[in-house]
Order: sequence, then structure tokens, then C-alpha cells
Amino acid sequence: MPVLLLRTLPDFLFRVVAHLYHRSNTSAHAQDVTSRMAETTTSLARTFRAFRYRDFRLMWVGACVSTIGTFVQQFAQSWLVYDLTKDPFYLGLDLFLGQLPIMLFSLFGGVFADRLDRRKMLLSSQYVQMVCAFVLALLFVFHVVKVWHILTLSFLVGVGQSFGGPAYSALLPNLVDAEDLPNAIAMNSIQFNLARVLGPTIGGLAYTTLGAKWCFTLNGLSYLAVIASLLMIHVNFVPTKTTERVMTSMKQGITFIRQRDGMTALVILAFCTTLFGFTVTGFLPVFVRNIFHRGPETYTVLLVCSGAGSICGALTVAASERMKGKGRLTLLILISLGLLTAAFALSRSLPLSCVLLFCSGVAIMASASFMLSLAQLISTDEMRGRVMSVYNLAFRAGIPLGGLAVGRLIPVFGVTSTLAGAGLILVAIAGYFLFKPESTFQPAAQAASAR
Repeated sequence: MPVLLLRTLPDFLFRVVAHLYHRSNTSAHAQDVTSRMAETTTSLARTFRAFRYRDFRLMWVGACVSTIGTFVQQFAQSWLVYDLTKDPFYLGLDLFLGQLPIMLFSLFGGVFADRLDRRKMLLSSQYVQMVCAFVLALLFVFHVVKVWHILTLSFLVGVGQSFGGPAYSALLPNLVDAEDLPNAIAMNSIQFNLARVLGPTIGGLAYTTLGAKWCFTLNGLSYLAVIASLLMIHVNFVPTKTTERVMTSMKQGITFIRQRDGMTALVILAFCTTLFGFTVTGFLPVFVRNIFHRGPETYTVLLVCSGAGSICGALTVAASERMKGKGRLTLLILISLGLLTAAFALSRSLPLSCVLLFCSGVAIMASASFMLSLAQLISTDEMRGRVMSVYNLAFRAGIPLGGLAVGRLIPVFGVTSTLAGAGLILVAIAGYFLFKPESTFQPAAQAASAR
């Protein structure tokens, strides 16, 4: 019996040790999986932390639906303008007239955003844009639409946006806490670029199967979503009563920008970014027709690639937390955007062009989100409407001026040389500010404490 026990004991002990080791190893593996899941959950919660706020969620959903509708219409509108005229100048003219009211009236919109109920200003803006969409749909229903109709309605939509834009920019910080504002801006960029992907896709399907009138009708209906969300949110901002003249308030905003470190540089960069870096998407129909010799389906693919890249860029910004060093990073991204723009202009391969547009989308949205976050943080709440109206004016003015200039230069120098040149100019401007040490991009709270 003792001999038998001695023979079997080592085998028994080996099995016990093996069993305990297996359990320990399984437990360690389970703890590792649990730890990884917790890290993933924490990372997702950090990336999407702005959605903790009810009012922000409502505005995000409403704005996303409305922006999808806008891109559905924009797809049909750009294609029809070029199809009716066969002249890239009219594409640029349509962009110019849509942004011209923003250049003329957005500074006034910023003053009113600091004086009036921002939610009511936004509602009025949505009503104007919704009516324009339905009018354009009716013109197509009765087969009387002309190019000048489209151009006129683009101008009227721009009038609504010139007052709604500053109100929305000033309203956004009231929906989240200050520490979550950069994340909210990135999330807002994501909804915009999610619409850039879904909008052209839906627009292409609607255009080819239902006709242009349904693209405009869908856009008109989409405004109901953002109107509903505006009626449901709670806005804590109470405008201060003032007897100052509008021009005096406007001058105060400009003085604030000139005196705040880095703000002037941000305004200049915002203008140059859209002037030289945003021109490619506006003239994609020219590339599709003249370079790739394709139709609306290829146009849709290129827009989707650009929008998908922008979503990735916005997600990258949302995952970042600290604003330190973002100014220098923004300039490096702008340099890459200029190089990508030039490379796309020179490309004759459709797959390569799709990749370049995707990377351009990443650079466009990352740089735009970083610049907007810096502008919001540098500003103070009592000056936010005016400051953001100047910033938005610079950002939006580059689009029509760039479109108008490129539309004129393409017949002279060709689409390749014109857009490649625009990209290289952006590289030079961003490089200048990169090696200029005076641009500090200091947030308002730090600037106040420094004094």
C-alpha cells in the first residue's frame, strides 16, 4: 500500500499542479480580457464624452439629419449646374453666391448673436433655408428651372446661414461644459462629415432613380429635424442688454481679436485653408468629366472617399484631450493638406485619387477642428458671437473666393496646374506660420491668469 501510494502520489500532485496552473492561467487571461474591455470602454467614453449632455445629443441628431439633406441637394445642384452650362465658371459662381452673404452679413450676425436669443436666430435661419429648398423642388416639378434660379436661391440660403452660423457657433459652448468643448466641436465635425458620406450616396441614388426634384424635396424635409431639436433644448445663455451701436460692438470684437495672442493668425489660416485647400471638392465634376471621363457614379465615389477621410480625422481629434501643442500640429497638417491637394491634381489614376482624397479629408477635418477648438478656447463668452463671426467669415469667405478664382483660372491654365498651384501656396503659407514664434494660440483662461 505505501509503495502504491508513493507511485501514484507524484502523478496526483502533477495533475493538481497542472489543474491549478490551468485555472490560474485562465483567470489571468480572463482578467486580461476584462482589463482590455475596460480600457476600450474608457477610450470610447472619452472619445464620445460630449454625448453625455442631453441638449448636445438633440442638437447633434437634428443637425446631422439636416446636413445630410443639404449634401443630398448639393450633389444634385453641382451636377446640374455643370450639366446645364458645361462651364466650370458657373460651378465657382454658384459657390461664390452661396457664400457671398456670409461675407457681407456674418459680422452683423455675430453682434446679434451676442444680443438676441441664439435659438430663435437659428430657427429663423432654418425656416429661410427650408423654404428655398422647397421652392427649388417646385421649379423642377413644373420644368421651369434655369441656372439663374439656382444661383439666386443659393444666395438666399447664404443669407440665412450668415445669421444662423454665428448663432450656432456661439450656442455650442452652452450645451457642454468647458472641458468638453473641444470634444463637442470634434463630434460636431463628425456629424458634418458623416453627412458628407451619406448625403452624396443618398443624393446619387435619388438623382438617378427619382430625379433632381426629390433631392431638393428631401433637403426641405430634413430641416424639420433640426427645427424640432431646437425647440426641445434648454439654452442657459441670457443676452446682455446694451444700448451700444451695432458698429461699436463689431469694432470691439475686432479689437479683441487683434489683441488676443494667436487669434489673428488663426483667422488668416482659416481663410487660407478654405481658399487653397477646399477647392478640390468643389471642382470634382471637372475631374470626373475631363480627367477620368466618367459620370455621376464616380463623382459619388470621390465624395464618399473625401467624407470618410473627414470622419476619421474628426475621430482622431475627438480622442485627443489636451490642447497643448495643437497649434504646431495644425500647421503640420495644413502642410500635408497642401501636398495632398497638389498630388490629387496631378493624379491620373482613379484608385490613387480616391486614396489621396481620403487622406485629404483626414487633413481637412483635423485642421479645421483644431483651429475651431483653438478659436473657441481663446474667445470669452461675452465676446464669443462677435469673435466667432469674424472667424467664420474668414473660414467661409475662402470657399467662394477660391471657387471663383479657380473657376476663372481653369480655362486658362487647366485644372491640373491650377489646383496643384493652390496646394503648393497653402504649403508655403502654413510653413511661414510654422516658423513664426509669435503665434501662441493661448486659451482665454490662461491668458486671463497670465495677466
